[in-house]
Amino acid sequence: MKKRTIALVASLLLLAAACGTAEPETAGPAGDATVAVEAVDYGYVDLPEEVPAGTTIALRNTSEAEVHEFVAIRLPDDETRSVAELVQLPPEELAAFFPGLATVLVAPPGEDAIAVEGDGVLREPGRYAVICVIPTGADPDAYLAAAAASEGGPPDVPGGPPHLVNGMYAELTVTP
Repeated sequence: MKKRTIALVASLLLLAAACGTAEPETAGPAGDATVAVEAVDYGYVDLPEEVPAGTTIALRNTSEAEVHEFVAIRLPDDETRSVAELVQLPPEELAAFFPGLATVLVAPPGEDAIAVEGDGVLREPGRYAVICVIPTGADPDAYLAAAAASEGGPPDVPGGPPHLVNGMYAELTVTP
């Protein structure tokens, strides 16, 4: 069941990434500020609760073993549940939020992230869920190779539950 859940979450996330995202109508000026965020096993360090629109996220993975990602999903204005509540949803319900995908940054152990969706700039004001859905314990080289070869599909690698199950999620507000 866990492998099926991981595969479903990964499939839905990659499907959302493959569809692309539209530029928000209320985009702030890009490059106003850069926030350096550290990915650790299993959380984000130095991620503020609020950033102004136009902020660039620079992710550095300080883990020695795990690949990490910074997936920022703009939540609908009428969504009142906390991100902690949202990550408890079944994968198909969580996937309903993926049209709000703003950026995906992926970082191998000990390295800076590369943008695989968007450019790391959070332009649209609102509330964001920040999550990591990499399978726990996935071999970094195998994961990156599988992701490169997947042609838009989910990387098929062994591993445990997605990192968000271990607490790798956060809530972020982008202000006008």
